[in-house]
Amino acid sequence: MPVEHASVRAVQKPWGVSDLRPWSSIDGTGDAVGELWFERADKNAPIPGLLLKLLFTGAPLSIQVHPDDTFARAMGLQNGKSEAWYIISAKPDARIGVGLERRVTPQELRASIRNGSIVELVRWRPVEKGDVIFIPAGTIHALGAGIVLAEIQQRSDATFRLFDYGRQRELHEDNGVAVANAWPLRSAINPIRLTDERTALVASRYFVLERLDLPEGSSWALLAEAETWILVLDGHAAIGLAMASIGQAIFVGGGRTSIEVGVNGLAALVAYPAAAPVGSLLQRLGEPSANPVSQAAIAVPQLTGLAEVQT
Repeated sequence: MPVEHASVRAVQKPWGVSDLRPWSSIDGTGDAVGELWFERADKNAPIPGLLLKLLFTGAPLSIQVHPDDTFARAMGLQNGKSEAWYIISAKPDARIGVGLERRVTPQELRASIRNGSIVELVRWRPVEKGDVIFIPAGTIHALGAGIVLAEIQQRSDATFRLFDYGRQRELHEDNGVAVANAWPLRSAINPIRLTDERTALVASRYFVLERLDLPEGSSWALLAEAETWILVLDGHAAIGLAMASIGQAIFVGGGRTSIEVGVNGLAALVAYPAAAPVGSLLQRLGEPSANPVSQAAIAVPQLTGLAEVQT
């Protein structure tokens, strides 16, 4: 049962930023950093099925769409890409795009890609700290400038760009039109408080994303799935023998491990592959009356239908 500090891979992007503090000390002055990828420290370990990232947007990203598993495998890829965002910070005018304002035909979508009017077709909305957005494969989406977010996704880099703000990068009109759900998406997320310490943010067929808020000085047992990622948003803790603080991620390869929370408490995101939150994931130590939440109590419709296509 490995418990290890995730290694960090900086990915330069034309829309990235130069200053990643307090999330990282990596200097993006020379080449703007748009993403930090968290990966297994053991390079010989099996490749995880999920990818955890931090994104930093100094300028708008491309308008894009990702394929589902079926389309991706037809291309020779292992799987498609569904993802979820947790907004860590956002400037007052920051916005995101999810889905379209109205249903369009494939011909209309293709024309909008060619003439750039897809920018007006996308449904834009303001975003703020703490927002959660689920982006199922096939959803046309975009990120504006001024956002720091955590992303959990199926491990895939299959992205079809539909509009790129004149950056002269390749667009993927044919594949984009083929995979896109060219209609509005009801993207409201209804986080569910499982316990005082656990909030289920997203549950999809590919992963669960939770937020943990653990009080200072508390001790816990984490009964982890075979692939569990923990990203520290605030505070610090010892997870197994690994110390973790803001901006750091821990990989837990299943089994039972301890969490000893520091004096400032711990706010963290936890992600793992499952279709519903695991009831026994977290148990407080030293309090016999504190029972883990039951699976029956959390397998509720709001979690399985967090983002539904609006026809």
